Amino acid sequence: MIPTGFDYQRATSLDDALAKMKAAGGHGKFLAGGHSLVPLMKLRLSEPGLLIDIARIPELAGIREVDGTIEIGAATVHHTVATSQLLRDRCPIVAEAAASIGDTQVRNRGTIGGSLAHADPSADFPAVMLALDAEIHLKSAGGPRVVKADDFFQGLFTVNMQPDEIITAVRFAPTKTAAYEKLYQKASHYAIVGVAAALDVQGGKIQSARIGLTGASTHATRLTTVEQALAGQTASIESIEKASQGAGADVADLNADIHASADYRKAMVGVFVKRALSKALARVS
Repeated sequence: MIPTGFDYQRATSLDDALAKMKAAGGHGKFLAGGHSLVPLMKLRLSEPGLLIDIARIPELAGIREVDGTIEIGAATVHHTVATSQLLRDRCPIVAEAAASIGDTQVRNRGTIGGSLAHADPSADFPAVMLALDAEIHLKSAGGPRVVKADDFFQGLFTVNMQPDEIITAVRFAPTKTAAYEKLYQKASHYAIVGVAAALDVQGGKIQSARIGLTGASTHATRLTTVEQALAGQTASIESIEKASQGAGADVADLNADIHASADYRKAMVGVFVKRALSKALARVS
């Protein structure tokens, strides 16, 4: 289909983008990579009167260390995340997840901020941000705001974000003891079931675990039952196997589509929880 008519403006700075959005009077949309927005416009599920291009705003791009945390600008494309030496050295789960997204064209256009704002139920980054306890940094004409990943993903394509807000960056504490594993649809590489797991291991014991799940339900969510089962346990494959059993039983609103039934997804949750946790455990020095 052909989208309805719209105007296009390129923002030169973050403040310029926010000013353009305010002037649009509720009829504007931010455009970065466009992989999610453009198809919606073609289907006329989204009909913005103005597209505000934010892809070339310097302050929204880049990967850097800030006060002991890693910050990724929202307009940073997946390829840059996947090939970042800083991430590979300090927090490999993020680079590895980015490398598993789509194909070369998608990774060179799609952005981390766009992925989080769109919150596709099968997207990879939401689960990773949950496992890393990340902060989502937002800004509107009224000022900045920070939302924890736990509070950001709320439902099907629904996030804790106002129409006039823009994601400026994500921040998280780096960790090497984390991993992402997914069962993916062969054509799109979207997750049928994807699991991001981060472990805090001290003295041979699992002090805590954070596990983010994507693909299986309406939106990315944490597997708190598995996390609780691991806390205080010996850091071993046996502990992981025990905690992973039946991990899909607590997942509400299981997805079912042409790629996998709800029962199959339920079964695969436990399989990929075990794989992600085992990979994270193998990274404990």
